[in-house]
Amino acid sequence: MAALDPKRFSQVGFIVKDIDEARENFAKLFGCEVPPANPCGSPAAKTVYKGEPAPDAKSKLAFFNLVPGVQLELIEPNEEMSTWREYLNEKGEGIHHIAINVDNTEEAVKACEALGMKVVQRGFYDDESGQYTYLDGGNIFKCVIELLESFNK
Repeated sequence: MAALDPKRFSQVGFIVKDIDEARENFAKLFGCEVPPANPCGSPAAKTVYKGEPAPDAKSKLAFFNLVPGVQLELIEPNEEMSTWREYLNEKGEGIHHIAINVDNTEEAVKACEALGMKVVQRGFYDDESGQYTYLDGGNIFKCVIELLESFNK
């Protein structure tokens, strides 16, 4: 049995230094309108990074809807430590994660941990409609694996 359902693949997350420049460049590439960049990381997010509260870890996000159900997410992190800032500091700009929608985060985390991954960051959407969990897929998958659970089912 698969740890995650490949039919629920939903996103590729890309870390950038300058979200405005990246949005314009990807809009030109895809021949579409430039999506808005929105701040992320309100107190409702309850961000936890490497097991410690990280209330000041924030970012700007922009989303390109590529095909039904699949997005390219651009992430410009602030200077506070987070998985996003760590990636930018250590590797520069590039693909940070792939995301899969799940119905039960804790079950999915256990399945991923059984494959050798560890949770590095988790939090809630700013509007509290769901949660995200980042697992370090480093040596195994060469990127972070993100689990997305919506509470609006």
